[in-house]
Amino acid sequence: MKRIMLIGITLIIVVFACMANTKKVHYEKWYQERWCRANGGRAEVVFEDQTRCDCLTETHAVEMDFGKKWAESIGQALHYSIQTGKRPGVVLILEKPGDYKYWRRLNTIIKHFGLPIDTWKTGASGGVE
Repeated sequence: MKRIMLIGITLIIVVFACMANTKKVHYEKWYQERWCRANGGRAEVVFEDQTRCDCLTETHAVEMDFGKKWAESIGQALHYSIQTGKRPGVVLILEKPGDYKYWRRLNTIIKHFGLPIDTWKTGASGGVE
């Protein structure tokens, strides 16, 4: 019985430790508001099909997402571009050094397939790159 309790407690500690490691520095909206404002765009623009573009600038329809969702961001940016006639863009949120692998993946796919998507990155400081 003690062994089962010890295993249970250990499992709970591991789960909470993993959850603490995955905690975001800021919510996506925090990055979205700063990036969109810095680029003269409008945030959370809703289209006729009820999809929601993270930032619509004079030239771009932009999807913004955390690094792990790099692949999903490609499709969303392309869809927003179709809805608006604007160039698709992706802002990837990279909060820690390990997230840069997602930046490489995103740009490798875009380059390999010649996709017309512009990319930017931002991080925990909220800076625009």
